[in-house]
Amino acid sequence: MKRTAIMTDSNSGITQEQAKELGIHVLPMPFLIDDETYYDGISLTKSEFYERQQNNAKITTSQPSPADLTEFWDKLLQEYDEILHIPMSSGLSNSCATAQALALDEDYEGKVIVVDNQRISVTQRQSVLDARGMADKGYDAETIRKILEETKLESSIYVTVDTLTYLKKGGRITPAVAAIGTILRIKPILQIQGDKLDTFSKARTYKIAKQTMLDAVKKDIETRFGGDSTPDNVVLCIVHANDPEAAEEYRKEVLEAFPGHEIYIDDLSLSVSCHIGPGALALTVSKKLKY
Repeated sequence: MKRTAIMTDSNSGITQEQAKELGIHVLPMPFLIDDETYYDGISLTKSEFYERQQNNAKITTSQPSPADLTEFWDKLLQEYDEILHIPMSSGLSNSCATAQALALDEDYEGKVIVVDNQRISVTQRQSVLDARGMADKGYDAETIRKILEETKLESSIYVTVDTLTYLKKGGRITPAVAAIGTILRIKPILQIQGDKLDTFSKARTYKIAKQTMLDAVKKDIETRFGGDSTPDNVVLCIVHANDPEAAEEYRKEVLEAFPGHEIYIDDLSLSVSCHIGPGALALTVSKKLKY
């Protein structure tokens, strides 16, 4: 049986400490803050990120350099026969395409398998956990890649934002819409499914926004995931942008709708938070893989 390294990036929300416990490997994603490079979980903590963001620092997302990526691969290949690399969604970053191109080099061809299953944050994390489980059962990297890509759309993230400021900065809404939305206290609900971050709905209050996300997940389960809402069929998670108390409170509401689930709570990927700002709250659903 091949020794397969399971690798992802920090957009999965998996910390370096968690990676050691899970037996996986996490490549830290770089960010430019006021033109200086920082690495997620290495030289930049989440609290530092949000503090700089709220102080109006200029923050932009980036991708690992080819040299950083291949150096990471080279170290892993000293210990493993092959690498299964699960980067963030190709629709949200060029890092996946870069990895795919580098994997064609003769030094890595057949040894580094890059997965493009178009996920991010806790849904990307779920793919990593599934990959680890399949590798432990003897699946090789290419087989795992096929399964993850075949099931890539069997998840959704619904997220409501606390402020429209960052959507305006990123050009996802116009300044006029942002101004009107702020005056009317509109809470937009966004959806991340596949390779897109799209507007899903809008609500007049935070309470309605949270219920809208719950209803959306219920509909996904009914129409896309076979109607079975038990923990044996779907995985539910809550993610937040620097507001753990709101996430814990929302957990109670989600458990009322879906009793029996273990609701995993995590910080929203910084690459997503960069575009929607602090205070965001999200509910995610993924169909459980059977392997």
